[in-house]
Amino acid sequence: MKKNFLARKNIFDITKFTTVDYPNHLACIAWFAKCNMRCSYCYNSDIVHGEGTLSNEEFLNFLKSRKGKLDAVVLSGGECTINPDILELCEEIKELDFKIKIDTNGLNPDIIKELIEFNLLDFIALDYKAPIDKFKLITKNSQIENFYKTLDMLIEKNFPFETRTTVHSDILDENDINTIINDLNKRKYNGTHFIQNYLHVDEVMEKLHSSPRLLNKKLISNQIPVEYRN
Repeated sequence: MKKNFLARKNIFDITKFTTVDYPNHLACIAWFAKCNMRCSYCYNSDIVHGEGTLSNEEFLNFLKSRKGKLDAVVLSGGECTINPDILELCEEIKELDFKIKIDTNGLNPDIIKELIEFNLLDFIALDYKAPIDKFKLITKNSQIENFYKTLDMLIEKNFPFETRTTVHSDILDENDINTIINDLNKRKYNGTHFIQNYLHVDEVMEKLHSSPRLLNKKLISNQIPVEYRN
């Protein structure tokens, strides 16, 4: 193990049980502090701006206590791929015989590629935040080419993953979603694209009100399968 690996604290909190965050699996969620985006609609601002409170050792001990009760671990955040311990932590999780899913914005293609090549991941939820013309406006990050590298790599490798977009109608409209769908289709993505409605809480990254309207589903392209959550 890397020096001080067990003692380092990068996990903000854990959700001890979920049936919905990893399809067809009983899982827990590790929420990693910090992120390389500042999405306008982010409702995990306390995690993004916060510090880790749980050590790797504490989390691994929790997983040991859940063997036979859970079969998977979801690594979320924040952004889990900026955790400097993610490779070693995934190795330790795999040693405990859990499947691993990550929620990621895709800005670290090299890390994601390494995790896949070492057989440390089983599923990925990839956030397609916005079309290229609105990406920086929404995420406060201009590295969309890194996202595209991750997306193309996952398609090329035929790795199990889904794409998803969170929608606040003041920020993204039907035309924006259709631009995303058209791009996914051109890149030969053969999965389902999930559309998630903005979840309003008081402490979002920017001062947003509840989304004033839902997307008009009749205006959404059918080039690829689309499903709606919440």
